[in-house]
Amino acid sequence: MLRVGLTGGIGAGKSAVSQRLQQLGAVIIDADRLAREVVAAGTDGLAEVVDALGPEVLGADGELDRPALAARVFGDEAARRRLEGVIHPRVRARTAELAAAAPPDAIVVNDVPLLVEVGLVPTYHLVIVVDAAPEVRTARLVTTRGMTEAEAAARIAAQVDDADRRAAADVVIDNNAGLDELTSRVTGLWRERLLPYEENLRLRRRAPSETRLRVVPPDPTWPRQAGRLIARINHAVRPQLGRDADVWHIGSTAVPGLPAKDVIDLMLAVPTLEQADKLADALAGAGLPQREGEWFDNARGMPGRTWPKRLHGSADPGRSVHLHVRVTGSPGWRFALLMRDHLRAVPEARDGYAAAKERWASAHAEVESYAEAKEPWFDEEAVAAHQWAEETGWQPPPADRA
Repeated sequence: MLRVGLTGGIGAGKSAVSQRLQQLGAVIIDADRLAREVVAAGTDGLAEVVDALGPEVLGADGELDRPALAARVFGDEAARRRLEGVIHPRVRARTAELAAAAPPDAIVVNDVPLLVEVGLVPTYHLVIVVDAAPEVRTARLVTTRGMTEAEAAARIAAQVDDADRRAAADVVIDNNAGLDELTSRVTGLWRERLLPYEENLRLRRRAPSETRLRVVPPDPTWPRQAGRLIARINHAVRPQLGRDADVWHIGSTAVPGLPAKDVIDLMLAVPTLEQADKLADALAGAGLPQREGEWFDNARGMPGRTWPKRLHGSADPGRSVHLHVRVTGSPGWRFALLMRDHLRAVPEARDGYAAAKERWASAHAEVESYAEAKEPWFDEEAVAAHQWAEETGWQPPPADRA
């Protein structure tokens, strides 16, 4: 099943997005609703809250007295953590139960207000953030919840910064224009991205790649996008490895200021290709299915020599990815890191590559012929990068950490 995280600041319109997704067929798991259910009257959760925080948080009707609870934990970090220690594990357990009960072809949307704050981003295939300007959110809170402007502003300010929330998003849904526009955007997202992503994920296949060449200007968000992918890879393979994987953002999108095809290249290092094959199912489950066929790296500087690797693509039609799985220390592993660092460190080399890309793009309309035209340049770059490494004492860097 496709796991989607949905979040947004107070007043942004997250509930409206959740409702529309449910109408379209999503299975919605509402963390706020579960947080109430696990401490409802008669539950062991409520009993534990009362034991932890005192009988004053229990109402005469046997339910949790939420105003009293808010007063009890406000400004008391230890009390808040005790409360979270009761609620959060129960919500996680109930969430897992509901997700497990969903059909295999379901799109399960977890509506989680604190998704970013509690570090859940890597656990989803896709994260949607509903966004609106602070003044729009303030007006909504005044109109729909009866808050004063000062109260609304305080509630907004108490949450994670909007920029941090957007940085965690694979999809940002702008909700400044009103319900009709919001509904249209959510419907388009469902049809164009979520439905095909779910099918690709279930069938363990990658989304179709563009065959027509399209080189785009540098995107400053590429490293951030790579970071989210690296975090998901780590989450997927950690049960087998017992630690974070060695993953790097490589290729043109890893070099600031360099135009590129809008494809995120990543590299996962493994001790053997047998280990790569053992990780293949976990990576496919994370939305990165293995590509069929035999894949090899050209050993630059060793004519005619190649080294095998594994290659994974992306099941997400909205984000093209090449995940190269290479043996640590192999020529392909070393060259990917060396070329990236050389182009980052030497502006003349980067600019020369950018100019060459422009020439090749003007002469080739297809991705395949463009790639073939670049091969002589790569041979020259291998020589220049090796010389730079000798002069600077370059060594392969540690893995990137999200």
